Amino acid sequence: MKLFDEVRIATSNLTDFASDLAEPTLRLGVTGLARAGKTIFISSSLHNIIHGGRLPRFEAHATGRIGTAEISPHPDTLIPRFRYEDHIADLTDTRVWPSSTSRTSQVRLSLRYQSKGSFKRTFQSDRLALDIVDYPGEWLLDLTLMDQDYRTWSARSFKQANKPLYKTHSHQWRAFAEGIHGKLDTQLQGDEPVLETIARETTNNFTAYLLEAKKARGAYALLTPGRFLMPGDLQDSPALTFAPLPDDLFSKDRKSLWAMMERRFEAYKNSIIVPFYRDHFARLDRQIVLIDLLAALNEGPETLAELEETITEILRAFRPGSRFWLRNLVSRRIDKILFAATKADHLHHTSHDRLERILNRLVERAAQRLESAGADYETMAIAAVRATREATLNVDGEDLPSLVGIPMAGESLGEDEFDGISEFALFPGDLPTNFESLFEPVDSISQKESNTRDEETSSKAISVSAPPLHFKDPLRFVRFRPPELDKSSSGTALSLPHIRLDRALEFLLGDILK
Repeated sequence: MKLFDEVRIATSNLTDFASDLAEPTLRLGVTGLARAGKTIFISSSLHNIIHGGRLPRFEAHATGRIGTAEISPHPDTLIPRFRYEDHIADLTDTRVWPSSTSRTSQVRLSLRYQSKGSFKRTFQSDRLALDIVDYPGEWLLDLTLMDQDYRTWSARSFKQANKPLYKTHSHQWRAFAEGIHGKLDTQLQGDEPVLETIARETTNNFTAYLLEAKKARGAYALLTPGRFLMPGDLQDSPALTFAPLPDDLFSKDRKSLWAMMERRFEAYKNSIIVPFYRDHFARLDRQIVLIDLLAALNEGPETLAELEETITEILRAFRPGSRFWLRNLVSRRIDKILFAATKADHLHHTSHDRLERILNRLVERAAQRLESAGADYETMAIAAVRATREATLNVDGEDLPSLVGIPMAGESLGEDEFDGISEFALFPGDLPTNFESLFEPVDSISQKESNTRDEETSSKAISVSAPPLHFKDPLRFVRFRPPELDKSSSGTALSLPHIRLDRALEFLLGDILK
């Protein structure tokens, strides 16, 4: 990052410090890849705090020290407000999950609370403004580009595209890229209109590959640039007209295709990525990293390895460190980071400790950097909205720890496809005790280990209205509809059920509200 940008970050921090004297502010980063559950986490947290949800492990809330909690206008009027009311209506009225985030939005929760300490009650404010920003998970991937040059990014893009998991999806783009030499040989190298046409054709082929790979691989892969996947307001913008080029096209000629692509890559970083980082991530105090670990487990060891690399690379862009007010005047640090495996309600609670151990293994490399920088971190299995309830089913004399809920329409297990209306009891399977096997390539796992894992994790489904039992493939999870909630006399939905949301809030906010 350039010195000019560092100065702007320092200036913003000084401005924040001045405004915090009037109303102390905590900036919470809710971070995660696409479909990790950022919008749901924000909505459920706000709803439970505002409407008195059951948060027994969130001490300030459970003991009644939080007097009022309400959404207030955010001072930054240029960024859209987080559509909290619409998201809650989706969850409680129509019982559908909110749509994926397609642009940046923000929300400020103003809290009045009573401090436990007499000194703080006497000399410090009893108010706290909690600022949260929501953004598309695809944009998060771009943070990995800030310290890369165009040549490095091109080489990494082609290396990834040649991997077995991506080779099929990238075939057309790679073939086009290999043929660029012929186009340049038969036409004028320095002809701007010609180069612009080739640049657009190359970008279209590259973007098609990224979209196809994203559809096939989900949100786990490090597919960049992120705005190519979720353009937002930049749809059809010239800022998105560049792509990687083979290294044999490298040229120092300022009129070459390589130079054109390189300039646009640098412009993309300076005009889109750096401001996004500067305005949001460089100002964070606390951070939660949401990870859809169950979906990755569905895909197998290669996907887990990809997810581990992606998380590690993304977190290199963040600024962890201990909380020290004097240093934070110009260089704010994230002193607490929570890694959360979402959708824990898709597993019986007897498997939650295994899910957390797998999460620990996944973030091990990233956590080492946090510890060395002096930041505190924790891992946790959570469900911001709990869509299932637990039950024990006896089938052929065997007790199965099961989940009961309504799978989303179109979800399936084996040959069964769910209609989104009928309630089912599902045995989701048990995560293996030897979780290291989940990170090993399939061909390196012995047949004995594989058989053991299959026995431990076989899924079964039982219709609540029709009792036949079906044995399913191992480690298969389905999405459930949000739960049906009772409402108060005023028509407000009662608190959204959750798993460990209170523990997550206590870790992130508890010490500030003491």
